Amino acid sequence: MNQLSIDFSGYDRLLEHRSRLIICILLGSEQQLCFSDFKQTLQESDGNLGAQLRKLEEAGYLKVNKQFVARKPVSRYTLTARGNRALGQHLQTIIR
Repeated sequence: MNQLSIDFSGYDRLLEHRSRLIICILLGSEQQLCFSDFKQTLQESDGNLGAQLRKLEEAGYLKVNKQFVARKPVSRYTLTARGNRALGQHLQTIIR
């Protein structure tokens, strides 16, 4: 019987969650996106989406810029260099 030799060292457990992976993929192709962009795309509740974004931010994968626009809070997210590396390694690992 052949033994599989697969290197999972680039697999990132933080990115195994569908929403977190999609958030990073979207930010990998866009300079920045706001909370409402993610909400519309992912069709998630504010609470769940906020929790997923917070986990990525705490891991250093995202940077958030919060400001008020026309008296409404707007959170804009960008992918950090660390997040970009993690995403690239994760995708390379799962497509092998």
